[in-house]
Amino acid sequence: MKKVLAIVSALVCVALIGKSQNNSLGKSDPDAKLILDKVSQKIKSYKSMQLIFTLKVEDAKGNLEGTKKGILYLKGNKYRVDITGQEIFCDGVTVWTYDKSSNEVTITKYDSTSSTMSPQKLFTDFYDKDFLYKLNGEQKMGTKSVYEIEMTPVDKTKNIFKVYLYVDKASKVVAGSKMLDKGGNKYSYAVNSLNGNAGLSDATFTFDKTKHPGVEEVDLRN
Repeated sequence: MKKVLAIVSALVCVALIGKSQNNSLGKSDPDAKLILDKVSQKIKSYKSMQLIFTLKVEDAKGNLEGTKKGILYLKGNKYRVDITGQEIFCDGVTVWTYDKSSNEVTITKYDSTSSTMSPQKLFTDFYDKDFLYKLNGEQKMGTKSVYEIEMTPVDKTKNIFKVYLYVDKASKVVAGSKMLDKGGNKYSYAVNSLNGNAGLSDATFTFDKTKHPGVEEVDLRN
C-alpha cells in the first residue's frame, strides 16, 4: 500500500500549478511565478479535466524499473487515478484504493487538512506552502519548447527533495515533470494529452463494488 501511495503522490506532482506565491521561509523566482500564474489561470478555468500520462521509474543506478501509463481525472474536490494495476477514487468524502491483482479495496476517509499530497491540493494552496521554485531556462521536450522550473520542498524531511516541472512555452500547460527522492530514485512523467473540458459524472469518482465480484473490502474509516 505504501508503494501505491508513493506512486500516486509522485503522479499528481505532474500538475503542480498552484497560486505560486512566495512563502515565509524564502523567496521564489518572480520569473517562474509569472509562468506558473498563467498555467494556474488556465487550469482553474476548467470545470473538469482528464490527463493521460506516461510514468517512467528509474533506480539510483539509472536502471529502468518500469514504465506505466495512466489517467488522472479531476473535478472540483473529486479525483480519480487509473494506473497499471491500481485505481484510486475520491468523491471528496471517501477514498477507495483498489488493487487489481489482489481484488482488494482499502477504504479511508478523505482528510482535506492532511499534509498528504492530493490532486486538489496541488491545484490550490499546496504549492504555495511547500515549495520554493526558480526558472532554469528553456529546453526541448520532443518537438515542444518548454520552460524548466526547479522546485525544492521547504520541508526537508520529505522523501522527495527535488522536482523539475516542464511547462509548454506555447500553450502554458504542463508537459511533464521529473521527481528525485532521497533514495536516488527518479520518477519521470510525460503528459500525453490534457482535456480541460472532459464531461465527467460524479460516478466517475466513486468505487462500484458491483463491478468487482468477490472484492475484499478493508474499511479503515472507523
